[in-house]
Amino acid sequence: MASATTDTASHGAPIPTGLAERYALALLGIVDDLRQKEPGAADRVAGDLDSLFRLWRDDPGFRFFVEDPRLDAASQRRGAFSIIEKAGIGTEVRNLVGVLINNRRLKELPAVAAAFGAKLAERRGQQTAVVSSAHQLSDTQRAQLIARLTEAGFSGVQLQENVDPSLLGGLVVRIGSRLYDNSIKSKLQRLQYAMKGAA
Repeated sequence: MASATTDTASHGAPIPTGLAERYALALLGIVDDLRQKEPGAADRVAGDLDSLFRLWRDDPGFRFFVEDPRLDAASQRRGAFSIIEKAGIGTEVRNLVGVLINNRRLKELPAVAAAFGAKLAERRGQQTAVVSSAHQLSDTQRAQLIARLTEAGFSGVQLQENVDPSLLGGLVVRIGSRLYDNSIKSKLQRLQYAMKGAA
């Protein structure tokens, strides 16, 4: 999952939890088994999961469906499998969604997708930079950001993008244990604190 972008702060790429990571590791195990017969299995499954994540991110109706706790398992299965079939998503991700539904964990789908992308990137020696911006990044901005992170000593950087209008402008980048906050919101907060201190 090279990039994940959303249109609101509350629907950004989720931070993977221990639960999401367990599902992601289980899916990685399935991918490992598949790779003996299908060398490109990891990319195919990652692509399917990314497609489903983008659908969750971009379609408020699907997002509401995934997060609606009132739906029973049969309704979730009917709706999710219909969408998965229309999107041409493969068996492995379909089965993952089925397991999430059976365990009443469908709302964890975005976090599982993020965890899978992070685990796959880690395995490939890539680093994931979680980037929050007030507006969606252009291809040029993405390339510049990756170049700057590479210059700073990070290799094989993959961007995981969130759009957070509350930032007003600038970027917040988290990579590994480092956080770079160059958002206008943060600058205004620092100015406000400085003004309070001067009063």
